Amino acid sequence: MKKLIVPIVLAGFILGLLTAPGTAQDQKPAPAKQATTRIIIPKEVKDALDAGLATKQGRQDIPFTIFNSTFLPAQQAFYIVLFAKIKNADLGFVPAPPSPVADAAAPASSNLRATFDVFLDFHKVTNGAVGPTLREVYVPVTEEQPAAGFDPAKEEWYSIGYTLLPGDYLVGVAASTHDLKKIGTQYFEFSLPDPAKLVNALDTTPVFFVKDLQNLGQVEQAPKLHRGKFRYSVLEIVPNIDRLFTAGDLLDVFFTILGAKQSADGKSSIEVVYEVTKGEEPAIKFQPAMYDAPLVSHPLPLKQTVQIKTGDEVKQVVRDLAPGDYTLHLKITDKLAEPPVSCTKQIDFTVK
Repeated sequence: MKKLIVPIVLAGFILGLLTAPGTAQDQKPAPAKQATTRIIIPKEVKDALDAGLATKQGRQDIPFTIFNSTFLPAQQAFYIVLFAKIKNADLGFVPAPPSPVADAAAPASSNLRATFDVFLDFHKVTNGAVGPTLREVYVPVTEEQPAAGFDPAKEEWYSIGYTLLPGDYLVGVAASTHDLKKIGTQYFEFSLPDPAKLVNALDTTPVFFVKDLQNLGQVEQAPKLHRGKFRYSVLEIVPNIDRLFTAGDLLDVFFTILGAKQSADGKSSIEVVYEVTKGEEPAIKFQPAMYDAPLVSHPLPLKQTVQIKTGDEVKQVVRDLAPGDYTLHLKITDKLAEPPVSCTKQIDFTVK
């Protein structure tokens, strides 16, 4: 079903339908601090974030790590998505109370619930110097997991997204209990490119692989923390974070091409050549793909065509890509540019 909805959704993106979810002006204050003044980040949390800002040294009351990020277009800005890992035991899961509207005849729920707060403190970076707070964001979190099979030692990954203009940034991220007695902090630097500076040149947003993609039909209006997935406009995307595949999987690449020219009818003419190598050896070369829009979601079968010689007879056999470490290479060419311009990208993956 994913492949049926993607062309429709991509068309919407090209028209700039992605709205910016949540700014500092429309965030609600943290519950522990809403008595008198409208505060986005409580003083205790802001002090903890400021204390480690210069050295980028996090506070480990609630340990977590920001291990990666990606970004995608959002009208004239970009939607930055941060990925963090947190151990279940550090989030304070407790038995969830029964629902007040639960059916008395239904079996009792046995979920565990963690309730905590996340704060984002964005700073612009200019010539290496970190500026004052540019934007504060408050994200209340209620996370539930089934009690059956719950593993306190398991480290889950979470995502959170926000829309910003092109530029260089440092974000301080804090996770805290409601009573602010435990506050964990981490810092992450990232850059969002300015497509206006791409003159006769191409670039892309980060290339990543997709496990699943669903159209939820509406845009997320305020930033939320998501476990094992992320939101982008009307899409809910499950990326292949570990870049691990098994025989029969599709190598589904997702990225946006920046700097491509458009014809009078608003269409692009972009060629992408995909090739898989194992070290220096070619493994799969796909037929060139053509796109008339810059946002790409393309499934590539992990199938090899090999020649097998038996005596004087040579047969071509299609088989699954063998286990091992591989690299997907992309050569992207704008056919409307005069002369045509290209860029190359690559991303590693592993077949188990």
